[in-house]
Amino acid sequence: MNLNLLKGIGFSLIFAVPAWFLGKQFPIIGGPVFGILLGMLAAGFNRPEGLEAGIKFTGKKILQYSIILLGFEMNLYVVLNVGTQSLSVMLFTLITAFLTAYFVGKLLKLDMHTTLLVGGGTAICGGSAIAAIAPVIGAKDKTVAFSISTIFLFNVLAVFIFPPLGHYFNFSDTGFGMWAGTAINDTSSVVAAGYSYSLAAGDYATIVKLTRALMIVPICLILSFVTSRNKAKTGEFSIAKIFPYFILWFVIASIVNTIGVLPIELSKFLGNAGKFCIILAMSAIGLNTNLKQLINNGVRPIILGLACWIAVAAVSLLVQFAIGLI
Repeated sequence: MNLNLLKGIGFSLIFAVPAWFLGKQFPIIGGPVFGILLGMLAAGFNRPEGLEAGIKFTGKKILQYSIILLGFEMNLYVVLNVGTQSLSVMLFTLITAFLTAYFVGKLLKLDMHTTLLVGGGTAICGGSAIAAIAPVIGAKDKTVAFSISTIFLFNVLAVFIFPPLGHYFNFSDTGFGMWAGTAINDTSSVVAAGYSYSLAAGDYATIVKLTRALMIVPICLILSFVTSRNKAKTGEFSIAKIFPYFILWFVIASIVNTIGVLPIELSKFLGNAGKFCIILAMSAIGLNTNLKQLINNGVRPIILGLACWIAVAAVSLLVQFAIGLI
């Protein structure tokens, strides 16, 4: 790694470290959002040209490395523990999110990258899903920033809206935990809403959310295949360049954690390192994002996020009702 890369990474760290601590203090907002905001605020000031290569590396490569590290927090036995009923709810909400994103995105005349990132963030796990999908489809930094911001808005709203609704309709702990785990995007927001309802609901919501996060793997592989076919049509096809190898390493990391090869403390450290690397990458993405251009995008991505959020929340309840969970 050359000196210019290290300079750019170090510059991104200046914003990532306070974003990490702010995320700890305000978990509903989260470190990645603070990272993007701090980076965007600094993007308006002139900086040395020698930093650019490292900032770009941080926003692209370190973003991929962060997903690999998150695998060390995944336990594949969790998927089996959740059961086939909850997996069916996840499947329906996943399909609903992407279908809603596709049709509403076309109606709003949004670009496909924004549509996929907002749909994927709603369907799977918010910022982590956006971080995983972005390099697969080649999304621009400003698109990633706007998608993260959109998902964040509905995470915060869900924390305040879901528990009162759950009590009003008298959901069981399992029913509310399933609803929160499948219809709220970010893990911190799922935990906040779940445990606000009850201890049992919080425990179940967390398990469902962790299982839902594994959907990153098939979605990224599908998007990789679609992207490769589009490249093939233009004569730019290269499976070696398109295949998301970081997702393969994510799966390997998950297997390593599941079979218990590493000490629990080390796995936890690596998982936390992955979370910090996401904040670091988001800070770099913020540094490459023009705030004025972001504002000029208007409210269309927010309308898309709202449509996906409502659709997923409604379908989660409908499927649970159909199979007798609520």
